[in-house]
Amino acid sequence: MYSCSQCEKCFLSQSGLCAHMNIHRGKFKCRECGKCCGSSHHLATHIRSHSGEKPFECSVCSKRFTEAGHLLRHSRIHSGEKPYKCHVCDKAFSESGALNTHMRVHTGDKPYKCSLCNKCFSQSCALQLHKRRVHSNRRPYDCPYCGKLFTTNTELKRHIRVHTDAKPYSCRHCSDCFRRPI
Repeated sequence: MYSCSQCEKCFLSQSGLCAHMNIHRGKFKCRECGKCCGSSHHLATHIRSHSGEKPFECSVCSKRFTEAGHLLRHSRIHSGEKPYKCHVCDKAFSESGALNTHMRVHTGDKPYKCSLCNKCFSQSCALQLHKRRVHSNRRPYDCPYCGKLFTTNTELKRHIRVHTDAKPYSCRHCSDCFRRPI
């Protein structure tokens, strides 16, 4: 595993890390918005986002994409194709990245480490959520009913059920309903 010394992102190969480092070096920088990309190909694709150019169209739902690969990945929604299979438990995925992340369940690998408390996570999104919930006072989600502030949208949605009396969870043995999962 190769990890970036500047942002803690991890890569399976050294070439992946090298391409990623171009982002920090600003080697492929968009003149319009200043975003840095890892390669000239990614920069060219990014530039299309400014012009709204999306030359690849889904034949099923007409959604358009800036890259052929994005269209291919999207088409699996319609086909249900899951070509990436776990060799340990046979679970299948539509994207290779999802399989790579899943494999950490079997290996116990937790490459994303919190710089503040050294707790480790198997997914970068879990690390980001941890930092926001544990190490930040930022509470960007406010209740429209009472103004109470929350660190995540999930916490806000759970809280709103107090005001609306929504009980979306039901017992499978009787007809009782609850605000939280049983």
